[in-house]
Amino acid sequence: MERARGSAVRTIAVAVLAAGALAAAAAQSPPAPAATASAAAPATTAAHPGDAGHGKSVSYTCLGCHGIEGYKNAYPMYSVPELRGQNPEYLVIALQGYRDGDRAHITMHSQTESLSEQDMTDVAAFLAGTPLKSSGKAPGALPQAAQLCVSCHGQDGIAVAPIYPSLAGQHADYLVRALDEYKHGGRKNPVMKQFAGNLKDEDIAQIAAYFSKLTPSLATEPRPYSRLTE
Repeated sequence: MERARGSAVRTIAVAVLAAGALAAAAAQSPPAPAATASAAAPATTAAHPGDAGHGKSVSYTCLGCHGIEGYKNAYPMYSVPELRGQNPEYLVIALQGYRDGDRAHITMHSQTESLSEQDMTDVAAFLAGTPLKSSGKAPGALPQAAQLCVSCHGQDGIAVAPIYPSLAGQHADYLVRALDEYKHGGRKNPVMKQFAGNLKDEDIAQIAAYFSKLTPSLATEPRPYSRLTE
C-alpha cells in the first residue's frame, strides 16, 4: 500500500513538473501570428478609400444643385457652394453634420439621412475631384478680420489639413451665410461658433470678399448626365 501511494505521488509530481515546463515554454515563445483572423477581418469603412465611380451613381440628386453653375438656395437666397477642388475628408464631415442635425438645412438632412458612411465617402470623392494644392504663399495683404481664419484655411484659402474646408474662390454670399449660421447656432461647431460670435457684420463681409477672390479656386463642374443614361 505504501509502495502504491509513493508511486502515485511520484506520478503527480512528474505531471506537475511537466505542466510547469510547458507553461514556461509557452511564456517564452512569441505568440502565433493571427493571420487567419486578420485575413478574415474586413477593412474598416474609415480606412476604405472613396470610390468616385460609386459616388457618381449615388450623388445624382446632389447634382441638381451642386452641378449647376450659379445655382442658388431659396429661402433664404444664397449661392450653393462650389465643391470641385474641396477636400473630400471635409465633405464627409459636412455630410455627417447635415445627417446628424449639427447643420440646419432640411433638404440636406433629407439627402444624407439614407446614406451610409461609405456612401458619404464615395460621394465626397466624386464631388471633390482633385483637391486644390496650396502654394504656401499669401496672395496679398490679409484683412485684419481674416487673421485667425488662415491658421486653418490657409494663407491662400487652401486648407492646411484635409479636415478643414478650402475657401479659395468660394461664393462670397455662401461664406457670409455659413458664418452667420455658426454665429447664431445653425451650425454647431464650438470652435467656429466662438470665432464667428465675435465678428461684426462688416467683418464677415470682409472675410467673405477676401477668400472669394483667391485663386486657384473651387469650382462648379456641370455634369449633364442622368442616372438612366450612364
